Amino acid sequence: MPRLRHLLTLLPLTLAATLVQAEDWPAPIKQIEAKGAKILGTFDAPSGLTGYAAQYQNRGMALYLTADGKNVIAGNLYDAQGNDLSSAPLEKLVYAPMSKEVWAKMENSSWIQDGDKNAPRIVYLFSDPNCPYCNMFWEQARPWVKAGKVQLRHIMVGIIREDSPGKSAALFAAKDPQKALEDHEGAGKASKLQALSKIPEDIEAKLDANMKLMEELELSATPAIFYLDDKGALQQQQGAPSPDKLVKILGPK
Repeated sequence: MPRLRHLLTLLPLTLAATLVQAEDWPAPIKQIEAKGAKILGTFDAPSGLTGYAAQYQNRGMALYLTADGKNVIAGNLYDAQGNDLSSAPLEKLVYAPMSKEVWAKMENSSWIQDGDKNAPRIVYLFSDPNCPYCNMFWEQARPWVKAGKVQLRHIMVGIIREDSPGKSAALFAAKDPQKALEDHEGAGKASKLQALSKIPEDIEAKLDANMKLMEELELSATPAIFYLDDKGALQQQQGAPSPDKLVKILGPK
């Protein structure tokens, strides 16, 4: 997922988004499933092939069953013009559902609101209180946040320093977490945020769940920023973005 592939152009390929019951899968497809792949659906393919869209280790994989049903080919299929005939079905059957699932998981995670709750654009980021690049992105986003155009949702984790979990816990435990986060980020290196020496069980559960989600998405650093592009597709930015990328994430000023 952190390496989500997003379709840039729709290819002229007719999709048959028919989900297949496991007992109906041909033997070669069942063998691929036995190796850990999740078969999500079938799609039309040329030359007597039958296409299968699979998910394997958070990535899409196209499978092509030969006409005799005895063999399967894994990989992308290209036509004479160089068009990737696997891209559109994988986007429809694998990546689009995965994007919705990831967005829903972030929505249901424990985060701190930063900005107007009615802002038209929402951006999630995995954030560590000791992360200088998280602070940089916080500063970069101020014009959009203050204008009410963007709401940042900070999914707090603790991975950078020994006191990071305690500091994230302190933010969650604050009477007004949004103000506590604003004070901390606004102060930069001069922040007086003190880590909790003993993290309450309920807050520790929140941090553990956030870390589990971060690991599930194969993320190893903060900030990991997630947003929906103009077509509604989930996109990711690792680290503080460049100025041109910032507009893609936050929209026009």
